[in-house]
Amino acid sequence: MNSIVVYSPFISTRLRYVAEWLFKERLHLNYTIVHTLAEAQAATHVVAYGIAMPDAVSIPSEGLLGVNGITSQQPAIGDWQGIPTLYDCGTDGYSLPFDMFSAIFFLLTRYEEYEVYMPDKHGRYPATNSILYQQGWLQRPIVDEWVHALRNTLQDHYKSVLQAGAFVFLPTYDIDMAYAHLHKGARRIVGALIRALLRADVRQLSHRAKVLQKKEKDPYDSFRWMRQLHKQYGLSPIYFVLSARRTSTFDKNIHPQHPAMVRVIKNLCTDGNIGIHPSYFANKGDTLRQEKMLLEQVAGKRTSLSRQHYIRAILPETYHQLLYNHITQDYSMGYGTHLGFRAGTGSSFLWYDLENDVVTQLRIFPFCFMDTTAHFEAKLTPAAALERLHAMTRILQQTGSTLITVFHNFSLGTDDQWKGWRSGYEQFIAEVTHQQMSMIENKILL
Repeated sequence: MNSIVVYSPFISTRLRYVAEWLFKERLHLNYTIVHTLAEAQAATHVVAYGIAMPDAVSIPSEGLLGVNGITSQQPAIGDWQGIPTLYDCGTDGYSLPFDMFSAIFFLLTRYEEYEVYMPDKHGRYPATNSILYQQGWLQRPIVDEWVHALRNTLQDHYKSVLQAGAFVFLPTYDIDMAYAHLHKGARRIVGALIRALLRADVRQLSHRAKVLQKKEKDPYDSFRWMRQLHKQYGLSPIYFVLSARRTSTFDKNIHPQHPAMVRVIKNLCTDGNIGIHPSYFANKGDTLRQEKMLLEQVAGKRTSLSRQHYIRAILPETYHQLLYNHITQDYSMGYGTHLGFRAGTGSSFLWYDLENDVVTQLRIFPFCFMDTTAHFEAKLTPAAALERLHAMTRILQQTGSTLITVFHNFSLGTDDQWKGWRSGYEQFIAEVTHQQMSMIENKILL
């Protein structure tokens, strides 16, 4: 089976959006949406939406895809084959006991983030407000689980084999502070030394002096090690470089035009792809455009990729700004405070602008794990953090979805507070790439 007919009494932009992602992108099926029973009954493979149709895989409708505008939603909680669900409405002759289309739409569009909420100290939507967090599902990619279960349902119902989704691992990195001590300028170096003196931190003073004298390597400088790691395991990473033109409480990077940063940026370009990490205040005026132009000038090539510094992706304003500045891929779909799946999936999707009810050209790439979140927010040891990562990875592998991780150069360096992270990350890379190769080999044999 390589194609399917989707029957619905109505056809809307929202329905087309869900069908395109679900059937085309995730199930690798060609599809046609029809709205007359005669057309549906003439087809061989049918998914009926909003009607319990004999001999079809039927999915109930709760109405979210048939309306425009934004109204308060309170999806009913249910269960399907041991997987938690939203928009539960019972079977009543249907193949599924919940409105899977509305549930996907609700999570992918981040519908709940358009409702009134109290932002956190960085102006962000709090993870604790989300239905996935409140139900204890945040670290489960439940949308991917639904897709996988629907694939099995279609195969069983139509006695056919559908193309399985392929697990993909994409390592990404935020380069907020390339160096701990080097290339900071006299004022910042002297200030750091004075603070160490006031704390009577003799060890820190000695270490800083040795780094500045080039007798020891800067503890944040893990760039060569990362390049070697990626080469060894055949990985093509993405680096997001903070390119603020002046430092602030939240932006502590070295200026992108500093000779040391020029070298770093050009070396990163040889290892993988590069994107902009907009500064904390890049939502003001023309700042994002200027930072993007500066990074492109140093890198010697254009970029259309971004991830928000401090994960300050605030809907819909941030995404409108990205599109205005010719950003077509954003990697900010996650939480800075909690591990897990902000949109319920590891797979990418196009941003649906709820305010205007249109599909945009901005593709969203969700991440589920960030080192600083695990270390500073969850207070996890390297071993415990990577076990959480392994648990999420296993589900993504089983459902043929995508794993995107976020690490920083400083967590993979030699700084004492990150002891154990570098070796743990290398072990994880070795294991996940080995598993990925095994899955590919088994698929070829089958």
